[in-house]
Parts: sequence; C-alpha cells; structure tokens
Amino acid sequence: MQNEAEVEADLAHIREAIELIPAIVAKFPAPLTVPSSLQASTSVVSGSGTGSVAPGGLPSVSIEKGDSLGDILSKFFADQWGKNPRRLSDVREALESYGLNYPKQSVAVALLRLAKSSRIRRFKSEGGEFVYTASTSLIAPLQISPEAEGAPREADNPANV
Repeated sequence: MQNEAEVEADLAHIREAIELIPAIVAKFPAPLTVPSSLQASTSVVSGSGTGSVAPGGLPSVSIEKGDSLGDILSKFFADQWGKNPRRLSDVREALESYGLNYPKQSVAVALLRLAKSSRIRRFKSEGGEFVYTASTSLIAPLQISPEAEGAPREADNPANV
C-alpha cells in the first residue's frame, strides 16, 4: 500500500509548503499498518462532518487496479474486519479510506449481489438496519483425489502388464 498526501497552498506560500513535505512524510505509518488515530475515526474531506469507523478499524487488503467493486468487497469481508457485522455506512467508509468513492446505491447493490450468491451474509440488526458479515460455510470443501474421479491408475494401464 502506498501513502499519499495532498499539499495545497497559494502560489506565494508554495515554497513553505514544499519545505513541509519531509515532516509530513515522517508522519506516514509503516507499510500495511493503520495508525490508531485512524482506527477510531476518519475525517471526511468534503467538510460535511466526521464519520466514525465501526470497531475493528479498517480492513487490511491489497486492491489491484482491475478489481471490481464486488471483488474489493469480497476482500474486505474475507479480512478479519469482515467477521463483525458491518452496516452499509461502515462499508462505504472503508472504501473511502482506500480512496474509492462509490455511490451509496452502487455499494448497496454490490453487497446484495454478494449476499445472494452466498459470498457474504446479510441480515437485519436489532435496530432494523441490514448488516453484512463474512459468510461461514458449514461444510468443509471436499478434497477429491484423481483415483476417486475414475482416472486410470498406472497399474490399470494394459501397457504396464
């Protein structure tokens, strides 16, 4: 994961802003860690207020350039973060923490599709709001050996007799 900072200044103060860059870079967290200050809450850049992130901080996943919204959400819920029930707003805040701004309806539809395909679970919380968690399979995946599938064994080959 790369760290990024945006520096904005008037043309008259740009040199001062550039001189602050080393101090800003020094405050970046170590790779793949989330500072405790970000785990408690995140600031909304638009100035519409401050949103809070649900307990458990933010998901720690690697997002590739070609990942679809469904792929990203699947990664979120495969992470430890997805083990706890998450509201739509929690999911959107997690996306925003990665710099991904999707409309509320797009995220809601993607979550619904994942739930219908049993990749995540969807249920109503005590407050009546839908929440989403990682899907837990009750059946362990089957391990099929080549012999069980009817593949010929070396001893069955007439050339080896």
